[in-house]
Amino acid sequence: MTDNNDWQPPSGVPVPPEAPQYAASPFPPSTGGQQPGWTPPPKPGLIPLRPLGFGTLLGASFQVIRRNPRATFGISLLLNGGVTLLFVAVIGGVVAFAFGRVNSATHDSADEILAGSIGAVVVASLVPLALSVLVGAILQGIIALEVSRGTIGEKLTVRGLWRLAKGRIGALVGWSAIATVAVVIVIVVFSVVIGLIIALGGAAGLVIGILLGIAVGLASAALWFWLTTKLSLIPSVLLLERASLREAIRRSWSLTNGYFWRTLGTQLLVSVVVQVAAQVVTTPVSLLLGIGGALLNPNSDDGAAIALLVGTYILTGIISLVFSSLATVTSAAVNALIYIDIRMRKEGLDLDLARFVEARQVGDVGVGNPYLPAAATSDGTTYPAPPNDSPWA
Repeated sequence: MTDNNDWQPPSGVPVPPEAPQYAASPFPPSTGGQQPGWTPPPKPGLIPLRPLGFGTLLGASFQVIRRNPRATFGISLLLNGGVTLLFVAVIGGVVAFAFGRVNSATHDSADEILAGSIGAVVVASLVPLALSVLVGAILQGIIALEVSRGTIGEKLTVRGLWRLAKGRIGALVGWSAIATVAVVIVIVVFSVVIGLIIALGGAAGLVIGILLGIAVGLASAALWFWLTTKLSLIPSVLLLERASLREAIRRSWSLTNGYFWRTLGTQLLVSVVVQVAAQVVTTPVSLLLGIGGALLNPNSDDGAAIALLVGTYILTGIISLVFSSLATVTSAAVNALIYIDIRMRKEGLDLDLARFVEARQVGDVGVGNPYLPAAATSDGTTYPAPPNDSPWA
């Protein structure tokens, strides 16, 4: 048998050249354009621990509800529903009592009783309004805490969130009350001034009043958007940094410097999405109820028409309550997410949160609140760090 190594080509056939030998490459194999050893930022919970893109910011504001529905949407629906029922009960009772007095009044005292009844309705409406301010402040604080805990992968109950908010609800309510009273005063003052111009100025006063009303309305809208955007981070600062109200106002104003349009655009887009969704649901329901009412009451019976009207208002009211609760949660969540995103960009909060998560993973339960600010921000403004007295750990 002939050894293959000793084989020789036949006479006259050219021998092919040997393949060249190359030295081993000193470079590591390709990683598809990725840096060797690179790993994406950790995402222990709601968001990745890095500055957030617009899509991530928008999606996370709605994901808050899906991640912990009982402590977010459930409590919002419960509190807003309670305020709505109280409003209907108080206003309905006062209006029924007032109409009863007006109907039974004599001709001489009808005007005085009517004026007193209107005043009673206005005063009675202040009770649900004050309660709605309280409920809105509580929800802002609870949602801000839920977002902060969800960012590091934790999901608490309503009781746990309330324990974290202990001592901060008063500041939240105070801020909400100040903002509400300021808005009411501005509206009343401008309404009275424009009304007096129209009433006392004749035809010229009417024209001046209308033009002034348009100008004041446009200026007020611009001022409203500017102030609400600059001060929208106050609830997050109050709850997460345990700051005083004055420090929270300064802090929110400073953090939004350079991020005004991004903050305003995100807030408006979330609001538009919720409102469009509400209209998509309520409009077909109203049309179907109207068509169904005509079919169920072809003879136009007054009793049946009133019953159908009441049923329509109740159903649309329930749908509106659901979407208003959804809007409350998403608006509070997006403000908290914007706060976290800006601090990641300006102060490196993502690194503090990552260290907090790593410490918890190795069993260190004594680590403090990672949201407490440093002594100075990136723009050079110094803020005293509050004591770590929150029940964070």
